[in-house]
Amino acid sequence: MATVLLLRHGRTTANADGTLAGRRAVHLDEVGRAQAAAVGARLRAAPPAAVVSSPLRRCRQTLRLALPRAGVTVDDRLTECGYGEWEGQPLRRLAEDPLWSRVQQHPSAVTFPAGEAMAAMAARAVAAVREWDDRITAQHGPHAVWLACSHGDVIKAIVADALGLHLDQFQRIGVDPGSLTAVRYTDLRPFVLRLNDVGGDLAGLTRTGHAAGTATSDAAVGGGAGR
Repeated sequence: MATVLLLRHGRTTANADGTLAGRRAVHLDEVGRAQAAAVGARLRAAPPAAVVSSPLRRCRQTLRLALPRAGVTVDDRLTECGYGEWEGQPLRRLAEDPLWSRVQQHPSAVTFPAGEAMAAMAARAVAAVREWDDRITAQHGPHAVWLACSHGDVIKAIVADALGLHLDQFQRIGVDPGSLTAVRYTDLRPFVLRLNDVGGDLAGLTRTGHAAGTATSDAAVGGGAGR
């Protein structure tokens, strides 16, 4: 089967401000633009056979900087979780909301006020990646590498599925802005080849075979600003 590179968009102004952007049209800050350019340089060693993206501005901006000549297909199933009334609020304030502890400990039971259930977000994102992987494998062969650009919690949910973890354990996974996570699906099981990778050579992913420090135990809703 093909290998998918899950790219989290570069750091945004909301990440830098400690605000939960959700589906708002925030843009990359200076650090995020540099992260996108660095990802583009790394991807020259493993040019993606296809590029699929969340529809949100920060993902599209990341891809324009990283892969300016690539054709990008938008899939709404890769969009950010619908945080509803939490969108646009400071994470520091949200951490005082009683719902915060459930997001940390039992996210599979969480539906955000006027927003989306985290379980529904995970289901749509996993279905999208698995469907695209089947399609790209059929079109380009089992050694193809393709790219999906999305968001912190979305990528964490995809990784949890690949690791066989319940969604309630996905807060143990870190996905920084501008990072790449590589997953190869097979008939028997997925293999997580890279996780939260912010540097290094990607050339090995085109070959066969398998090859953050924080002061709090709470996971940043939305993925946080990275290190």
